[in-house]
Amino acid sequence: MKEKVQTYADWPLAKRILGLARPYRSVLLLSGFLAVVLAPVSILRPYLVQRAVDDCIISNNGDGLFFMISLLFGALIIQGVLYYVFSYSTSWLGQSVIRDLRVRVFNHINRLRLSYFDATPIGTSTTRTINDIETINTVFSQGFITIIADLLTLIVVLSVMFITSWKLTLICLITLPFLIIATYLFKEAVKKSYEIVRTQVSLMNAFLQERITGMRIVQTFNAEEKELENFKIINNKYAQANINSIFYYAIFFPVVELLSAISLGLMVWYGAKGVIIGEVTLGVLIAFPLYLGMLFRPIRILADKFNTLQMGFIVAKRIFSVLDDESIIQNNGTLSLASIKGDICFEDVYFSYQQDQSADQIRNWILNGISFSIDAGETLAIVGSTGAGKTTIINILNRFYKIHKGQITIDGNALDSFELFALRRSIAVVLQDVFLFSGSVLDNITLKAPQISRKQVIESSKLIGAHEFILKLPGGYDYEVMERGATLSMGQRQLISFVRALVFDPDILILDEATSSIDPETESVIQYAIEKLIAKRTSIIIAHRLSTIQNADKIMVLESGNITEFGAHTELMKVENGHYKDLVQTAYNLNGYNEV
Repeated sequence: MKEKVQTYADWPLAKRILGLARPYRSVLLLSGFLAVVLAPVSILRPYLVQRAVDDCIISNNGDGLFFMISLLFGALIIQGVLYYVFSYSTSWLGQSVIRDLRVRVFNHINRLRLSYFDATPIGTSTTRTINDIETINTVFSQGFITIIADLLTLIVVLSVMFITSWKLTLICLITLPFLIIATYLFKEAVKKSYEIVRTQVSLMNAFLQERITGMRIVQTFNAEEKELENFKIINNKYAQANINSIFYYAIFFPVVELLSAISLGLMVWYGAKGVIIGEVTLGVLIAFPLYLGMLFRPIRILADKFNTLQMGFIVAKRIFSVLDDESIIQNNGTLSLASIKGDICFEDVYFSYQQDQSADQIRNWILNGISFSIDAGETLAIVGSTGAGKTTIINILNRFYKIHKGQITIDGNALDSFELFALRRSIAVVLQDVFLFSGSVLDNITLKAPQISRKQVIESSKLIGAHEFILKLPGGYDYEVMERGATLSMGQRQLISFVRALVFDPDILILDEATSSIDPETESVIQYAIEKLIAKRTSIIIAHRLSTIQNADKIMVLESGNITEFGAHTELMKVENGHYKDLVQTAYNLNGYNEV
C-alpha cells in the first residue's frame, strides 16, 4: 500500500520532531540565534565592496580604502567563525538527537511482543533503526534551522537590493518567476524519486537479511540463480530511483545557472546604462553581482533542503509509527519475588496469534479453553502433533504474547501481576533452534550478566556434560563463536544452551524439543543431569523422545489446541485407543521405544 506523504504544513509532526531536541534546547536556541545573526552579517561583504568603490577608490581615498578592506576582512573572519559554529552546532544537534532516538527505538523494539516480529521483516526493523533514523539527522543539520537561515538571508538581500537600487533589483528579478516554477517542479519530481528510494532501501535490506539468514536453504536447493535474478530486480529499481533523482538534478542546476546568467546579463546591461547616465553608481554595479549570487544560491539549494525536510517527515512518520506501536509488553506488574515455588495453573485459556483481533472476532483458536495445573517441583511433558499448540503454551507463559481469555497463575498470582523481569528471571527456556551471538562461549552462556562468574559456568558445564567439549575448542570458554554458532554442531549449540539455562538457576525449567538434535551418545551423557535438574524445580518438557518424557509426573496430549489426555505415563498407557498409547506403540515399533 502506498504510504501517504506528509506535507510541510503538518505542524503536529513537525512539533514532535522538534520535541526530540528538547534535551538540547540550548544548542537548538544557539543555532536559531546564529541563523538570525548570519543573515545581516553575510550581507556586509557586498555592501563594503560597494562602499569601498564609491567612497574610496573613485575619490582616491587610500586611508579610507585601507579601512574598508580591514572591515571587509574582519567581516569575512566573523562570518567564517559564525558559520563554523552554526554548522557544527546543527550537525552536533542532529547527531545527538539520532543517537538518543536510536536507543529509544531499539529499547522499544526490545519490549515489543513477538507478534510485531511475526509481521515485520527483520530488514525493515533494521532500516527503521539505522537508515531512517539517519535521515532525521538531516532535518536538524540541513532542514529546519538552515532553511530559516537561508530564508532570512533572502529577505535581507532583497531588502538591501531594493534600498540600493529598486529599478536594478526589478530588472534582476525578471527571471525569478521562471526560477520559482523550475524549483517547484524539481522539488516535486525529486520528492517522488526519494520516496521510491526509501521504499527500495527497506525492501533490499529485508531481502538481503532473509536470504543471507537462509543461505543454507538457498544453496541446498540450487536457488542461487533465481535469488540473484530477484535481487537484480530490486537492485535495478533502487538504482533507477537514484538515477531519476540524479537526472532531475542534472536538469535543474543548469537551468538555475542559465537563469542566473540571464539575470546577471540584464543587470550588467541596465546597470551600465545607469552608470553612464548617473542613475547607478559604479560601486552598486560591482556589488550587485555579489548580491545576485547570494540571492540565487539559497533559492537553488532551498528546493533540495525542502526535499530533505520532506524525507525527514516521511521517515519520522515511520519511526513514530514504531514508537506508537501499542503491541508493547505492558509491564504493570509489581510482584517481584526472590524465588517462586513453581505452582502453575492454566484456567480456561484461549489464545490466537491474531493479536489485533478481539476474542469475539476469532474463529480459529490455537489454544481452545485449556485448563491444567502443575504442582511445584513436578514435571509436565507435552506431546502432540505439529501445530497442536505445544510451543504456544511456552510463549504465553513467558508473556511473549497476550492471551485473549482465561487466566494463568504462578503460585496463585496472576501472570501479569509479576514484574516482567522478575517473571523471566524465574523461567529458563532451552529451545530446539538454538541462537548464539557473535562472541565467546562464556559470553553466550552468561549473556554478560555480571552476577555470573566463570566458576559457576564451569560447574554448570560439568553438570551438563559440556565441559569437555568446550575445553577442546581453541581457547576453551574464550573461543569466539561465529554468528549463530555456525562453527559448532547442533548438539554442541544445544549443550551450550543447556548451560546457559542452568547457570541462571531458574525456578521453572522449560525444554522445548531441546534434545531432538542431540545424538544418543550425547543424550546419555546429559540425561542424568537433566533428571537431577528437574527434580528440584517445576519443569515443562516438549519432546519427541520417550526417554525424555516417560518419567514425567504428568503428561498432557494436545490436539488442535485441546487437551485430549492428561495423566502419568502408566495411566495413559491404560487408555484404550488413546492417542498417547498409539504414539508410544508406534515409537516402539519404529525406533525401539525411543521417540514419539
